[in-house]
Amino acid sequence: MSFFHELIGSRTALSPAAMDHLTRLVSEWQLLADLAFSDLLLMGRERGTGHFVVLAQMRPYTGQTLYQDDQVGSVLGPMDVPAVAKAFDEERIVREGDPVWRSGVPVRIEAVPVRFQGVVVAVVSQEANLATARTPSRLELTYLQVAGDLARMITEGTFPYPASEPDPESSPRVGDGLLRLDAAGVVSYASPNAVSAYRRLGVTVNLLDRPLAAADPGPDDILLSLSSRRPRESEIERRGAVILRRVIPIVVGAKVTGALVLLRDITDLRRRDRMLLLKDATIREIHHRVKNNLQTVASLLRIQGRRLTSQEAKAALAESERRIRSIAVVHETLSQDEGDAVDFDRVAERVVRMVEEGLAAPGVTITLEGSWGEIPAEIATPISVAIAELLQNSVDHGFDGRTGTVSVRLTRLDGEATVEVTDDGDGLPNGFVLEDHTGLGLSIVRTLVEGDLGGRIAMDSDGGTRVRLTVPLAERAP
Repeated sequence: MSFFHELIGSRTALSPAAMDHLTRLVSEWQLLADLAFSDLLLMGRERGTGHFVVLAQMRPYTGQTLYQDDQVGSVLGPMDVPAVAKAFDEERIVREGDPVWRSGVPVRIEAVPVRFQGVVVAVVSQEANLATARTPSRLELTYLQVAGDLARMITEGTFPYPASEPDPESSPRVGDGLLRLDAAGVVSYASPNAVSAYRRLGVTVNLLDRPLAAADPGPDDILLSLSSRRPRESEIERRGAVILRRVIPIVVGAKVTGALVLLRDITDLRRRDRMLLLKDATIREIHHRVKNNLQTVASLLRIQGRRLTSQEAKAALAESERRIRSIAVVHETLSQDEGDAVDFDRVAERVVRMVEEGLAAPGVTITLEGSWGEIPAEIATPISVAIAELLQNSVDHGFDGRTGTVSVRLTRLDGEATVEVTDDGDGLPNGFVLEDHTGLGLSIVRTLVEGDLGGRIAMDSDGGTRVRLTVPLAERAP
């Protein structure tokens, strides 16, 4: 649960549905702040006191903020914010009154009630710094007119739109480019950046006083947005340029009075996306080829082993083949997934099955439980080899021809990943000390876990053998 939801739930008596409505408003209200050149404070009634608590805050990109400090969580009485109290009581936008002076700065306050299902659930205090005011241009007048329309929609409960969740990282902003349309879809205002965006698409006609659908390369989304009264976001690609366009219908008094069209040139962004996709495909192809090469090497070792007569040499080649195949499993997984992270649960399953298929003692069963999820490839490779070594050690030295079970358990907690390999075999020999053991398998495990990954190894014996490997993930997380 976010801090915003915690604050509403703990300080107000609002329902979950009203809370969701305010969440949508907060995801959209950067638009209002920029159009109104104002700081926005969302205020709700504090439960049981009659005071007002600041639930959220937004600063404008188009003007100087009034608040250097965060106001969220502040509690104000009705005398501190009379316009907010009046908007709550009278359920209307409150604009009257002289400017309020704060630290020598004149501030114009407009209180906009937020209506949800016919009830005012909060008030947006829209606060503009008048010290920076100047004779407004047509652009600024258009901004303020649209801000007024959005304020009315908030009061009428038609803004924000249901299920509207624009991506704050990519969605167009007011300064990127703005068009104002009337109810018929005719352009009544086009900002310089909006005109430039259409120029990049090859639209050279004058947009003003012309139906946008007649000039736009992809008019269907505009017409559909106006007819459905729902915002629509789409991309237009033409002549090497890509423009992201968001159409927001203006619905006042149950009538569509026009629309706001925001435009953003994302040509460079899409070019980088394509380059990243190409790079990712190249990396996956490399992993695929590495996997094929490792499998070829493993096959060569297997063929060579068949030609040998020394059982010791055959066993050594078989162990090397198994280790190479363990590494190949990781590269195969990387060749199928995007990014540098590996779904280690899939890798562990394949390593377990690989060891199980090569068992000389078919009476031994290997089980796998738990989960690690995704981990970096630089951890997956050594750990998969270590697990294969431990499984082979358990099978080779724990049962002496008897049937039994070896279990692998994966756990992940607090920035560490742990794998436990436990068998119900003969257990460790008396006086066993890990640091003094010189066998190749455990030496490889120690080198990989302790040397390469900075992890820890613990072994104990109680009616069998248990090996616990723990590796840090916090600084390596993808």
